[in-house]
Amino acid sequence: MGSLRAKLTLVNVALLALGIVAATAVSLMGMRHYLLANVDTELTASRSALRDSDITLAQIRDATAFSALEQLSRGSGKSDGLPLAESAFLAVDAAGKPVDIGSLPPTARQYELARAVGDPHEFARHSTPQNVTLGGDSYRAIGVRLTDDSVLLMASSTENVQSGVAKALKLDLAFGAVLLGLLAVLTMVSAHQRLRPLEDMVETASAIADGDLKRRVPSSRAAVMETEQLRLALNSMLQQVETAFATRERSESQLRQFVADASHELRTPLAAIRGYLQLYDQGMLSTPEDRSRAWDRVNAETDRMNHLVEELLTLARLDQQPELRFRTVDLSRLVRDAADDLRAQEPDRPLTVSADGAILVQADEQGLRKVLANLLANVRTHTPPDTPVRLALDRRGGVVRLTVADRGPGLSAVDAARVFDRFFRAGRGAGSGLGMAIVQGVVSAHGGEVSVRTAPGDGLSVLVTLNRTPTPPRPAAPPRPVGPPRPTGGFDPGPLTPAATPVPRQ
Repeated sequence: MGSLRAKLTLVNVALLALGIVAATAVSLMGMRHYLLANVDTELTASRSALRDSDITLAQIRDATAFSALEQLSRGSGKSDGLPLAESAFLAVDAAGKPVDIGSLPPTARQYELARAVGDPHEFARHSTPQNVTLGGDSYRAIGVRLTDDSVLLMASSTENVQSGVAKALKLDLAFGAVLLGLLAVLTMVSAHQRLRPLEDMVETASAIADGDLKRRVPSSRAAVMETEQLRLALNSMLQQVETAFATRERSESQLRQFVADASHELRTPLAAIRGYLQLYDQGMLSTPEDRSRAWDRVNAETDRMNHLVEELLTLARLDQQPELRFRTVDLSRLVRDAADDLRAQEPDRPLTVSADGAILVQADEQGLRKVLANLLANVRTHTPPDTPVRLALDRRGGVVRLTVADRGPGLSAVDAARVFDRFFRAGRGAGSGLGMAIVQGVVSAHGGEVSVRTAPGDGLSVLVTLNRTPTPPRPAAPPRPVGPPRPTGGFDPGPLTPAATPVPRQ
């Protein structure tokens, strides 16, 4: 399994090699055809000149005539600026036998030409030069019939053509080899730059596999569109993986802490019940007053456990995002009912209610009653009985805002940031620490938002924002890690959306 860089280089080199071979073959074939055409042109021109001159073999034997013959046969001595190649002449009489030209008897090469052409009279009928071989060398030959029925054979060597083509082939091969080497180097360098983002992706994936979830693929200065798209998609996927992993870790931590806190909350009433039962079993509750007091404490602790279990079940159902029973609800009536309940429980507490008229919303009535009950329960638990409380309801367009504010001691910035954590209690008051978690769960299930505004000594204001028409519930926010088990008692909170909360979040 080779590298992609090597494969790209081999493919490019192979394609260029095929191109060079094809171009070289075409160019050499064209060159050879051009050079042979020049030789054939010279021979054809000489044949035409001799045939049109009406010269005889007797005139050829005359030295003066032979000199003229030589000029006629050579023409201008050039063709397109190219010198004539090595030539051979042979005169054949009417009987087909080679004859002397002047005082020069036929040479061995001329006899070889006669044998190569065979029947000279038949050969002279060809109007175009033919290929012949003389002494192992290639020639182009043509014959011309004279007026006295004799034949003159002319041949020109094509060795210059072959050597020229061979030299051109060597030059093309050398130049092609240089081009192939240069292309291989450039392809390797370019592939290294272009494939660098892929190497970065491999390095990033290896780092993430080793546990570095914050690692991302860096951008490249020479990135191409495809690799840049892949980089962005991979970084987006890695971000989601990191978020999912962090969410899972937080969820597991939250679950462990939740179980620990629930166990801690249940252990106290169970220990109290068990203690009173042991006292009764050992006969230490001898008087009716002691037995009555113990029985009241057992019932109180049992009610406390029952309330805690009910709240845990409520949170579990909210975490599963149950389908709420939406219907038209008069929120003003719910606020006035909650205010009447608070007056009945604490008649001396100053209470201001701003919920006149009818404000209709599409909501789950029991869920909204639970929200109001938990918010007012926090007021009763964590503020003195004479602390003023204000309930306000207003609408702006399609949004309804519910405000529950008190003039109590308020919360610090650190406690306000954790006010919606489950089992969190500020101070050492009573309560399970799940009330505000239920408030946030119900509001989020309605697609709304809840936030707090507070400061030490300035009281606490809880703002619930709901849409008048039902909206899809918001996805559950990833649980934040919680601290060690809280001491028993304190402020009764729950998970709220962090938006619009003016205090820092952890």
